[in-house]
Amino acid sequence: MQIRVAEEKDAAALVEIYSYYVEKTAVTFEYETPSVEEFTRRIRDIQKKYPYIVAEENGEILGYAYGSAFHPRAAYGWCAEMSIYVKHDRRGNGAGGRLYRALESLLAEMGILNLNACIAVPQKEDEYLTNASVDFHRHFGYKRVGEFHRCGYKFNRWYHMLWMEKMIGEHKKLQPAVKPFPEIQDKIGFERFSW
Repeated sequence: MQIRVAEEKDAAALVEIYSYYVEKTAVTFEYETPSVEEFTRRIRDIQKKYPYIVAEENGEILGYAYGSAFHPRAAYGWCAEMSIYVKHDRRGNGAGGRLYRALESLLAEMGILNLNACIAVPQKEDEYLTNASVDFHRHFGYKRVGEFHRCGYKFNRWYHMLWMEKMIGEHKKLQPAVKPFPEIQDKIGFERFSW
């Protein structure tokens, strides 16, 4: 399994992975699967500042993960929101863990300090949503920091939204600026990291 930077030509494969979560789950609160063109735009926009990576094995993309702005205001610039999607029929093969370790390493290299995960949670587990994402994040050291109740409506049901957080850097009085991912992407070399 290889972790690499996502390319715009990956958009169709990523849409295929994401469409399952849109159409069959409440993991995402998006109602309609985005077009390949829209997904291409999302990849391009995110990569202006943050890593967008894929896990690939024998030419097959197994999943993808990316960081994005936690909030657009400048004071939040050292925070990143985490997102990850693994092919629904390939979960449990280690791709999710490899992607998250890689994404955390890349964000730390940029100077990001706080990682935030916004996770849909059920009032009671059902066929559309379980607590698997909460368990996944807890396994990687994320702590629960807040919950919004019955804020997401999908499949004629109300779901909660849970925020989890992980600190990966030192908070200083004079904090160095975060480097955009394109500035470090070619310098770090993916072989340097052991994910």
